Amino acid sequence: MPVTSKKFFLKDYALPISIGIHDSEKEAPQLVIINIEMYFEDMSLETSDEIADTVNYDFLRTDIEALAKTRHFNLQETLCHEIIKICKNVKGFKRIVVSTSKPDVYNDCDTVGYEVMYDY
Repeated sequence: MPVTSKKFFLKDYALPISIGIHDSEKEAPQLVIINIEMYFEDMSLETSDEIADTVNYDFLRTDIEALAKTRHFNLQETLCHEIIKICKNVKGFKRIVVSTSKPDVYNDCDTVGYEVMYDY
């Protein structure tokens, strides 16, 4: 059976981020949940068991955390697009999907968010 998809993912990465358009949202950082899926170009099952041949999870987490500390984001859309730019620096992928959500915005739903899919 051929491989049709391989992906790296970072799921439910929770960070306090200064985000939002309302005055109350600008007073303190809000919890933002970040999800990333990065689809590999290579569909083979051949793999290496060497750390140098894989995605550096720490790199993505630390770069996203550093981004979150650089400024206030008015929109989740802007934050997602900036995360895409970070992910694009990692070679070997054909598609990146990034979503953010704010779980504490409304009492009557789990979360509100934005998702963007970028194909090379």
